[in-house]
Amino acid sequence: MLNRKSLTTLLGVSLSGFAVLFSGASIAQADDRVEEVQVWGRSLQLLGTADSASKGVVGYSDFSTRPMSRVAELVELIPGMIATQHSGPGKANQYFMRGFNLDHGSDFSTYFDGMPVNWRTHGHAQGYMDLNFIIPEIIERVDFQKGPYFADTGDFSLAGSNSMKTYDVLEEDFSELTLGSEDEIRFVTANSILLGDGNLLYAFEHQQTNGHFDLDQDVRKFNGLLKYTGDIGDIPSRITFSAYDSQWSSTNQVPQRAVDAGQISRFGFVDPDLGGESSRYSITGNFELNNWDLNLYASSYYMSLINNPTYILNDPVNGDEFEQEDKRMLFGGALRHEIETDIFGFSTRRTFGVDVRYDDVQELNLFNTSGTRRTGSIREDEAEELSVGTFAELQFSLTDQLRLTTGLRLDYYEFDVDALRPGNSGSDSDSLLQPNVGLAYRWSDNLEFYANYGHGFHSNDARAAVNTIDPVTGGPAEAQDVLVEGKGSEVGFRFDTLNGFNISIAAFELETDSELVFVGDAGTTEPSDPTQRSGFEVNTFWELDNNLVFDLSAAKTNGHFKGLPSNANSITDAHEEVIGAGLTYVGDQGLTASLRVRYFDDAALTEDESVRKDGSTLVHAGVSYELDKWEIGLDVLNLLDAEDDDIAYFFESRLPGETAGVEDIHFHPSNPRTVRVLLRYRF
Repeated sequence: MLNRKSLTTLLGVSLSGFAVLFSGASIAQADDRVEEVQVWGRSLQLLGTADSASKGVVGYSDFSTRPMSRVAELVELIPGMIATQHSGPGKANQYFMRGFNLDHGSDFSTYFDGMPVNWRTHGHAQGYMDLNFIIPEIIERVDFQKGPYFADTGDFSLAGSNSMKTYDVLEEDFSELTLGSEDEIRFVTANSILLGDGNLLYAFEHQQTNGHFDLDQDVRKFNGLLKYTGDIGDIPSRITFSAYDSQWSSTNQVPQRAVDAGQISRFGFVDPDLGGESSRYSITGNFELNNWDLNLYASSYYMSLINNPTYILNDPVNGDEFEQEDKRMLFGGALRHEIETDIFGFSTRRTFGVDVRYDDVQELNLFNTSGTRRTGSIREDEAEELSVGTFAELQFSLTDQLRLTTGLRLDYYEFDVDALRPGNSGSDSDSLLQPNVGLAYRWSDNLEFYANYGHGFHSNDARAAVNTIDPVTGGPAEAQDVLVEGKGSEVGFRFDTLNGFNISIAAFELETDSELVFVGDAGTTEPSDPTQRSGFEVNTFWELDNNLVFDLSAAKTNGHFKGLPSNANSITDAHEEVIGAGLTYVGDQGLTASLRVRYFDDAALTEDESVRKDGSTLVHAGVSYELDKWEIGLDVLNLLDAEDDDIAYFFESRLPGETAGVEDIHFHPSNPRTVRVLLRYRF
């Protein structure tokens, strides 16, 4: 994928209703060369506008210089966040942040041009956040915030949320070809053209690769995007259509004992039938109506996933292979109103909003399979889920230095499940009220302090609320709450020299009533005990000179289950230490270079910490050179060829030839050293 510097010289960034305009300059030289001014979103001066120390913005330049192995690593721009993978490249990634194992997105939400990405009541995982439909080169900026302190975010946002906005107009159109190790080919092209009184942006991406695993991944991915920006009936509008289709083969996590015995390599496989296919076709519309912002969206989605984590544990004859299938339509929208007014004699920013979402899940299935052929049904369900959320927020300017923000959000959920087993069918509803409050004190032109408190939630699979029969065992099942609350607080500060250096530090706490985890292998959910986390984060950005930039983010978290003995209360597979750092050089003569390090520490795989997984340190490097309209680049991922693991679990499985199940570590290795060469032409 493209990992070069931004080709734009103008970037508009808005945060919390404030518009901040970056401008660059092109200086004509005697030899007619053009000097481009780099625009860094992380250098945005947020003093006086941000509501918390952990809120921020990243622009295209911030990630275009990064060598990235997968599109989901866009979220690693958010300090303290990690995106890994335990399966094939076509499914949602595994995410970690603030001591959470976020699975595929259970407590972290993403919005794409206003459309929610996370799926509710999904065939594989609750909150399933698949970013593979995004073309990274078309993302103009990413706005992020952490914790449940913001009334405008609802479901799946306990740990944090982010909003990705695409470009309205490209400064320069381009085509790019990337050739990489293991038969990787990626082609992307994008262009902006005038269309009537507006602009039409189009982009296309195709990627195929066999990957580094012994089983060829045989990835075939297609992405397309059309975006119109202009007035429709005198209403400023943005209409985005995106189309994604992909298929792949998978090598899932493998048992450590099979590698130790020499049965398979680190990159080997047990079941050769794993893989999947997925598609998503979406349209979003954003309309500016005076002080009202209207967002509408619709999406059609399909996924089929073949999996087999336990091999022949439950069925020694036919094996434990299964297929998860999800087919749905999504409709929704949000209306937001924001004005400046006076309340009680204080200058006040008043925000009101409502969002509506309807998921029509037509196929929510779980099949037994053998050699990818369906041999029986565990679940064949349908579900409808409607949610309405309303919020109001007031930000008072109590003095020239002190701002007080108070907010309230109310969410209402209504759902209906039509299950294969009549005893698991039913309807229900739930609602939740969430307050939040924040203080920001501008100590000086360079320093601002923050304090925040709020309630939030995540939803759980609607089937869990009406289940009475375990679909696998046939035994009784306990119905669970659909809305699960969490409470968080944070204090911190932001320091900015206003001349190329800034740093923010935040200390936080977060409690959840329960972390109900959807078990896609069984088609049910299992509740955890309540949890408590505390920690701190550091994020800094430093323009050392006109050509050299350094950035660093570090996070440390301590989490545990509440009410359990101290020797049996560890939250499994949750990394408590994360560090990301990078050094980027952007030369005046067309040379760009980047060196990045990503580290996460070891983690407990059992509650008593008797089994742990190792940490990981990966180094990526990239260099490119521009000459006129051409650019050539070289990326080396995992520069030191570290034999690290992306993910590891501890559970029971049974391999062919074994007489009984064995509890073991099952891991998915990080990719070995990977080389990519890219060639780009700007027109």
